Amino acid sequence: MSFDDGPSAIQPDNPTEKILKVLQANAYQPDIKAIFFTQTRAVNGGGTEFGRALLKREVDAGHTLAFHTGTPRHSNHRYLSEDDLKTSLALGIADLTTITGTAPKLVRPPFWNYDERTLNTYHSYGLQMLLTDLSANDGIIYGINFSLTKRRNMRKLLLAIRPHWCQNEMPAPDGVTPIVVTFHDINSYTANHLEEYLDILLDVAKELNIPVSEKPFYDDHDELERAALARTVKDAGNPPELPGIWNWFWGLFR
Repeated sequence: MSFDDGPSAIQPDNPTEKILKVLQANAYQPDIKAIFFTQTRAVNGGGTEFGRALLKREVDAGHTLAFHTGTPRHSNHRYLSEDDLKTSLALGIADLTTITGTAPKLVRPPFWNYDERTLNTYHSYGLQMLLTDLSANDGIIYGINFSLTKRRNMRKLLLAIRPHWCQNEMPAPDGVTPIVVTFHDINSYTANHLEEYLDILLDVAKELNIPVSEKPFYDDHDELERAALARTVKDAGNPPELPGIWNWFWGLFR
């Protein structure tokens, strides 16, 4: 379980707070741990006092804080100058180190967009890049916020990676094949329907005859981190498939 773009600084009815509550207590597995790819200096989130307090709550609850952006907005790293990218990384790493006591190990590029330059820069700062297998496509919502295709989307994406699992092409740290699922904790619809998403994930796995562990979601910080590191991208020349239209879209600009 991973979440991008947060924390949200909306008050009241904060979506990040709602997600934390559902991860802690739900009908399927208590105390689920997640990776939060954070915008540490976002003007409407991590850059606020309330947002920083939420980051501390995530750490105290045993979740993993990872890097998304260190800029005031959701900046595309490929279009930052070398100096600006390095400054962003240095600031974000310092922010997260202050909160957690240790430097983050994971990064996810905004808009899933990266190239050899940005990946090498991540590595030079001790960051490993994690993308995703399944995505709720809930990142940027304008106007009416809802989804009528939640189950269909998750089933389609899980079906696409099933052959790789069947052929033992995916790593299995601690004897389990980790499937990376991505949501956005700034999305109020996601926050209000997260428990439904948990049910969908388990249901489509059963339908596709993909067995899950006794505990289907990670509940241990260190196991979760090992799983994530096993799925990171090492080489920009061999990019994994991204969900939805992203491979096609960014292919237009390579």
